[in-house]
Amino acid sequence: MQSPADLDLTDPALHAEQDLGELWRTLRTEEPLHWQPPAAGRPGFWSLTRYDDVVAAYRDTERLRSDHGNVLDTLLGGGDPAAGQMLPLTDGPRHADLRAALMKAFSPRALAAVVGNIRTASRDVLAQFRAKGSGDFARDVAGELPLRAICDLLDVPRADRARLLELTSSALGADSSDGLHENSWVSKSEILLYFCDLVADRRRRPREDIVSLLARCRIGGAPLSDEEVLFNCYSLILGGDETTRLALVGGVAALVDHPGQFRALREGASDVQGAVEEILRWTTPVLHAGRTAAVDFALHGRTVAAGDVVALWNVSANRDDTFAQPDRFRLDRTPNRHLTFAYGTHFCLGAFLARAEIAAVLEHLRDMGGTLHRSGPARPVYSNFLGGHGSLPLAWTDTNG
Repeated sequence: MQSPADLDLTDPALHAEQDLGELWRTLRTEEPLHWQPPAAGRPGFWSLTRYDDVVAAYRDTERLRSDHGNVLDTLLGGGDPAAGQMLPLTDGPRHADLRAALMKAFSPRALAAVVGNIRTASRDVLAQFRAKGSGDFARDVAGELPLRAICDLLDVPRADRARLLELTSSALGADSSDGLHENSWVSKSEILLYFCDLVADRRRRPREDIVSLLARCRIGGAPLSDEEVLFNCYSLILGGDETTRLALVGGVAALVDHPGQFRALREGASDVQGAVEEILRWTTPVLHAGRTAAVDFALHGRTVAAGDVVALWNVSANRDDTFAQPDRFRLDRTPNRHLTFAYGTHFCLGAFLARAEIAAVLEHLRDMGGTLHRSGPARPVYSNFLGGHGSLPLAWTDTNG
């Protein structure tokens, strides 16, 4: 591994093609506030890698703001066009009011029917995969379930869902480094155009779905603009599908690669909820969260200047020594206060739903029997924001027959 000074943490290929465990350990130990110098026309930025520092940064919404953007690429490019309008890109009272409005649709009670549908869909999709004997778990299982759930909440027509899956996969990552940025921006534009039409339809004919809820929502006495409704739908479809899908793929890959842990799950030595939390820690689909310094402040003997971009590296914090044996995959890990869903006021709105989706898959895998093993190389996602695999070829040997 090269020294941290020689590596570009914005390079998607670095995250896709290398195991960065040693890099994160070095930064946590030797340079917990790391400066990435300007390069190739982009500004420099700071990186936080220790668990306690990342937690403190999530808490500190006065000095470290989300309302310019929360992804390195957009922040380093001048800011996010949805800043101040999309829930993750707001702070203060407006964030609190918008979050409170959306929580009506994301409470456990409100999601009861969706979770029931997830359990049924998980059973059916896994049964089909088992009957085939082999396939791409990322496409055939994980590619189906999260999208179904979030599309149910948004009431997206079934005929449109396969195309949305393609677009969300391309918008935040790619299967190779070729044409990454161009394809990503095209996909993001297509998603926005799609929701333009859907928002207009729900303005005319409201239903009992999140798009209609946003269309009716009033913050500070004023309705949300079409643009605000549009950006929040965009955020929900990307966050609700892609991140959970990557956690499912990475979690099942980890179970296949750690048969002793898989056996412990099936024999009841480890429970499903503990397994869900360890999968979330282990996979950490959202590699970082970006922030912008609102004021000058000192940390670890260095000065972060107002306007500087700061990356909070969840992927490093989740392997910090605050966890016992952090580089071991242990379904019985407790406590497991991972940062996969962020922390504080920006804690993931869809955390309950994501946990329910992963739990449903694990419960059925636990009870269905047979043996899963890799049948080909997994293909990584090329992104500096999302981590995981876009494909996971697996074979299912039915030991009962």
